[in-house]
Formats: sequence, structure tokens, C-alpha cells
Amino acid sequence: MKKILLAIAALLAALVILVFIFREPLKQAGYDLITRDMFVAADAVDFEPGPAIGSHFPGVSARWQGRDIRLLQEFAGANGTVFVAARSVSWCPFCMRQLIQLQESRADWEAAGIGLVAMTYDDADARNAFVAQWGIEYPILQDVDTLSFRTLGILNAEYAPGDMAYGIPYPGMIVIDAQGVVVGKLFVEAYSKRVDAHAALAYAREVLGLTPAQGE
Repeated sequence: MKKILLAIAALLAALVILVFIFREPLKQAGYDLITRDMFVAADAVDFEPGPAIGSHFPGVSARWQGRDIRLLQEFAGANGTVFVAARSVSWCPFCMRQLIQLQESRADWEAAGIGLVAMTYDDADARNAFVAQWGIEYPILQDVDTLSFRTLGILNAEYAPGDMAYGIPYPGMIVIDAQGVVVGKLFVEAYSKRVDAHAALAYAREVLGLTPAQGE
């Protein structure tokens, strides 16, 4: 009996070691499974948080690369900007997958003259680690004290100060034209669903009055 218990203990120890060694690939495999069906082709017309269409996009209170950010003009493309509100790049697999997909399609956004800028509540270490791991080339800002998400009307009201997730937004996209006017929004009520990058780009081109790209 003692030998059996020792064998079981050795197997369990080996399993723990293997899980530790392969923890990142295992975590990524789990994220891939969870996010497999997350993308949709359109948003929910009955869920429209955020600034009103036709209003001017307000200033933000954010941090990026060690400096304060108040306006998004420096990130704008010639034809406008898409602001992406994400929950977290440290624990939200849906946010991570969306931002990775946007990076994969970044050349198409640049070709359309549309700048991409994202924002989460994550600190600099978490954002920098995500950016480095996935080669993200567009800016991911940090909301300061919930002020940006609150001003935009997209602060998730389900969480209170002190909660781990306090400060996250309702995830979505806001399309801003070259004059700083909000011309479109893409929000899906279920946090586990996001409009895919190709459909989002087609929508942004439409509301910005741009000629559809070939194949759209």
C-alpha cells in the first residue's frame, strides 16, 4: 500500500511539474477554445452606450508611454479614428483576442486612413507585456481613475469601487470622423461577443463616407 501511495504521489508531482512547464501553452489553448465563436458580423441595435451619434468625442484622461493623454488627435488617421474600449488585456480572453485580431488587420485600417486606439483599465506593466507578446503596434491607453470611461458613458455599472473589475467599460468601438464627431458605434451587450475586425472596418468606412474597399 505504501508503494502505491508513493507512486501516486510521484505521478501527481510529475503532473504538477508538467502543468507548470506548459502553463502558458495550456492557458493559450484554453483561451483559443473559449474565444472560438466570439466574433459576430454586426452589433446589437438595442444596446447603445456611449456618446450620442453626432456629438463631439470628449477628451480623455489617460496614460500612455509614461505621459498624460487628453485628446486622441495624435492617433487619428487622415479619415478618422476608431476608439476601442476593452475590459482587460491581463484576464479577459475576449478582449485579448479582439485586440490581436485588430493588429492582424491593422494594414487594412491604415490603408483606409483610419487610426486605431484602444483603452483598458490595466496598468502599464500589464499593457506593456501584452503589447510585447503580441506585437501590437497601435496605442493601448490606460484609463485614469475611471474618468475616461465614465465621461464616455461606458463605465460598467455592475462593479463597485473595491471590486477587482471596477473600472472596466462596456466593450465596444466608437467611430470618430476627422472633425472629432462621433459618427458610429459598435457595442454588443454580451461581453463574450465582439464585432469582427473586417465587419468593423466595413462599418467604419460606411459611416465615415468612404468608398467601400474591393470585396466589401
